Amino acid sequence: MYSRRGRRTNCRLPPSVRSEPNSGGPADEATHSRDPRGAILKAIATTYHRGHHRFAVVLACWTFLLIIAGALVTSNDAGLSVPDWPTSFGSLYKIPRLVGGVEFEHTHRMIAQGAGLLTIILTVWTWRVEKRRWLRVLALAALGTVIAQGILGGITVLYYLPPAVSSAHAALAQTFFCIAVAIALFTGRKWVEEQPRVEFDSRKPSLFTLTLLSIFVLYVQLILGAMFRHHGMSWWPHVVHAVIVAFVLAWTAVRAITAYPHIEAVRRPAILMLSLLITQLCLGFTAFLTRVAWGKDAAQPELPMVVSTVAHVAVGALLLATTVILAIEVWRHVPVAFEERVPQTQRNATAA
Repeated sequence: MYSRRGRRTNCRLPPSVRSEPNSGGPADEATHSRDPRGAILKAIATTYHRGHHRFAVVLACWTFLLIIAGALVTSNDAGLSVPDWPTSFGSLYKIPRLVGGVEFEHTHRMIAQGAGLLTIILTVWTWRVEKRRWLRVLALAALGTVIAQGILGGITVLYYLPPAVSSAHAALAQTFFCIAVAIALFTGRKWVEEQPRVEFDSRKPSLFTLTLLSIFVLYVQLILGAMFRHHGMSWWPHVVHAVIVAFVLAWTAVRAITAYPHIEAVRRPAILMLSLLITQLCLGFTAFLTRVAWGKDAAQPELPMVVSTVAHVAVGALLLATTVILAIEVWRHVPVAFEERVPQTQRNATAA
């Protein structure tokens, strides 16, 4: 189907996949696979908007830059270099002298303000051009998340970096990054115009279940790491849980690559997730050596400590976002098959 502008729209649903009758079941019944997504995949005429998609990509990239800036603040112990909020040394618009930790903290605030402005623009733009209601709701969720993130950032300053609030601030930042990446994915040409190739998944556990489990263990790891960086707990829970994360993510990636190598939308993020996992483990080991083993008595953060920690946070954000993308693509291309019995009389009527 084509829109008035001549662009193909995603208005068709993939056909149902019918399975063979079970040999052990009743003679007058058969089973077939039912798509559990149901009405969520009802057709709706959606037009690809190149400018809207590119702006969503800009927001996702800007948010990644914001995460790096925040990691630089924490790694350099610069969280209280600017002691007031929402002003900076009593001013809302004057740029203070960027020396020492002030350079990291004020730059972080400037990038955060830019992220807020970009999110407001994207939300308004989405409500103006998008017909998909759920995507408009997701844009509102992005706006609410970035507002909450700014408030948490202010509380961390006003209450002198409480570990729980600072950790929530770090976790919410990565949540916002995942939302921004998801919006960029949903507004892309491939998502809007592609006719997805669908294969039902009857394995136990399903690949979709594994992707959700991967997101869960990554979030737990994110919180444990944030609590350690903000001096809320020791390092060992984060290190021990890394073993669980490595196992679950490797299981998920290998299942996706081996079971569905012909579905590019599933294979590519799975390969990227596995590559980022290996990189993240190496960076985590390096950060542990520089910060815990070698730098525990350092008077101030040293360059190897800062570089390894910031890289560890950045790759962790990419790993989480990639896992979210994989979960979305699996939901779209490899839904869980729900078998339901069809009476023989109904089957004969359909065949007739």
